[in-house]
Amino acid sequence: MTSQAEKIAAFRALHRKGAPVILFNIWDPGSAKTVAGAGAKALATGSAPVAAAHGFPDGEKIPFAMMLDNLARIVGASDLPVTCDLETGYGADEAALARSVSAVVGAGAVGFNFEDQIIGTSDLRPVAEQAARVRAARKAADAAAPGVFLNARTDIFLKAPVDTHRPEMVEAAAERARAYAGAGADGFFAPGLADPDLIDRLCAAVELPVNIIALPHVPPPLVLAGLGVARISYGPVPYRRMSAWLEAEAKVALTSV
Repeated sequence: MTSQAEKIAAFRALHRKGAPVILFNIWDPGSAKTVAGAGAKALATGSAPVAAAHGFPDGEKIPFAMMLDNLARIVGASDLPVTCDLETGYGADEAALARSVSAVVGAGAVGFNFEDQIIGTSDLRPVAEQAARVRAARKAADAAAPGVFLNARTDIFLKAPVDTHRPEMVEAAAERARAYAGAGADGFFAPGLADPDLIDRLCAAVELPVNIIALPHVPPPLVLAGLGVARISYGPVPYRRMSAWLEAEAKVALTSV
């Protein structure tokens, strides 16, 4: 069995600009085994599908203990590295945040997403405040298992319709990326960004590996690779497609007599 330290090293090595790691997000041990069997090099939970699969809305509404138990079972379902979507860290202060990070790493995760939105609102934390939280998360992660991949997420682009995204927003995102990198982040996640020119600008402006979600209106993976993206995730898309298929099949079955 591969050790957590070996999985951490392998996961970190997968992040290469222009040769992105593909993370087809999963939500439970069954979906983890399915995606692993398809040839995945790593697994990633998504907060929205994990919550939905357990009957909760997104936004840290699923109890932390339930999310953690699910994560531990996902880690045990394959020998692949597993990264966890930790949302805003399940902690209003740095001490609570550190406990959450320690628990997730203790469950076997090799990385985690950590976003700058204030949970329950559409507001972002000020840059300096979020950088301090990244620093606290980094310290807790390294105390549990050195080298855990901290993927710092900004919701700048999710807060605005795609057709309103402008270069100035990329500059603001790059400022956050630099601050988060200085606080110990290993990657920079910009969900919602879709315009290829703006993605290119972000990848050029940010030294950290850039993560983009492959939403339906986002350029295909080969184009994203050419723009310098280092990580492509699918977020809630797999669960939503599976759920739509299930509903359609159920309707056929339930109306067949």
